[in-house]
Amino acid sequence: MAKTPEELLEKGFEEYIEEHLLKNGYVKGSPDDYNKEYALDTKILFEFLEDTQPKKMDKLRQIHKDQYKFKILKRLNTELNNRGMIDVLRHGIKDYGVYLDLAYFQPASKLNERTVKLYEKNRISVTRQVHYSTKNENSIDMLICVNGLPVVVLELKNAFTGQTYEDAIIQYKKDRSPNELLFQFKKRAIVFFAVDTSEAYMTTRLSGDKTSFLPFNKGCDGGKGNPDNPDGLKTAYLWEEILQKDSLMDILKKFVFIQTEEKKDMDGNTYTSETVIFPRYHQLDAVRKLEADARKKGVGTNYLVQHSAGSGKTNSISWLAHRLANLHDDNDNPVFDSVIVITDRRVLDRQLQDSIYQLEHKHGVVQKIDKDSNQLADALKSGTRIIISTLQKFPFIIEKVGELKSRKYAVIIDEAHSSSAGENMASLREVLSVSTLEEAAKLDEELEGKEYDPEEEILKTIKKRGKQPNISFFAFTAGQ
Repeated sequence: MAKTPEELLEKGFEEYIEEHLLKNGYVKGSPDDYNKEYALDTKILFEFLEDTQPKKMDKLRQIHKDQYKFKILKRLNTELNNRGMIDVLRHGIKDYGVYLDLAYFQPASKLNERTVKLYEKNRISVTRQVHYSTKNENSIDMLICVNGLPVVVLELKNAFTGQTYEDAIIQYKKDRSPNELLFQFKKRAIVFFAVDTSEAYMTTRLSGDKTSFLPFNKGCDGGKGNPDNPDGLKTAYLWEEILQKDSLMDILKKFVFIQTEEKKDMDGNTYTSETVIFPRYHQLDAVRKLEADARKKGVGTNYLVQHSAGSGKTNSISWLAHRLANLHDDNDNPVFDSVIVITDRRVLDRQLQDSIYQLEHKHGVVQKIDKDSNQLADALKSGTRIIISTLQKFPFIIEKVGELKSRKYAVIIDEAHSSSAGENMASLREVLSVSTLEEAAKLDEELEGKEYDPEEEILKTIKKRGKQPNISFFAFTAGQ
């Protein structure tokens, strides 16, 4: 039921959100259980550890005696500060040879009952008005923890009381010191939301006045903001969909990663810049819808995704490639044998490798085709999970894939570098008439650094070949 402005004023925006989360599987956290020194909810943390790993906890009790909780907290604190929250949640910690899990993620299949039961034992908590500092009495409106580990901070502003998300952003910039442990980059909370009843914004790094916020809105009539919600508030999707338990755990396992970039300072010295990538609403929505439809329909369906420039298309392609490579149907069979990403962006190659390593902790999942036709044929036949190649090699790849009719492929086409027809310097009929991968490689060299428009000809190639039952195309266009 939608709440009237009067009800929201009476109950408060915070209580309204908390009530929804508690009705949908969250547990209620107490601000008194928040340990300011370690920036953790220690009560929930130890409840989770004792419930899920009692034998390991007994062993640590024998080793550390009555100091065992202090020793575990100290070890956890060290690991969080060194490795970061994302890695610790995914891969746990080790203390005196005893490995402790800090979270359990939803298994790909429900065949293993034990993993399903462990996943259900996660404690996702919501705590209001957390006094986070040892230096002052400042408090955040809402903290969401996974098994006592903080992951999401929300500052909430009720438009019915004359405040908006902009006031929340100012609060983050002026009153939330990046030096506080809860707010330190990578070490504790992963994402910070500024939310009112109409709009939501987010950041993954607090830097005082330099903090940069991105919209976390659905968009409305092709523009910014959110559409009217006949069932409640415009921003209800945030707590009803995104922060829903399964959704949040999925984001933490399969979306969030740390992007590294080599940059140069004013003196020309190279340094590595890190960014925590948390998906924006449109990215989550697009990737999840494509995945769900591919699971339902199986191989052989084509998709066109309009993804405006500057809105994280490279990340969306990376996430989609990873999820399609791991996609299983209801009978636990893989939907695709391999995912082929067709792109001309060098950055995507490295980003795919880096992000997928963080998500899977495995090297060798992604292979770049940059040699000869034997390399491509071997990668296709051996079922390499994700294959990256260039637009010039597209026709040859499609021909090769067409020959392997017993295998199923997802082909993701990144049309990022298309330019206007007037700037088109290459004969695209030539691009699409190459008969060998070696010719394509030679053409790659000739076109290096030059602009061309592959979009129309690629679509022609797909149409000319007709629907292929063993291929699903996912074409991303930077349309307006």
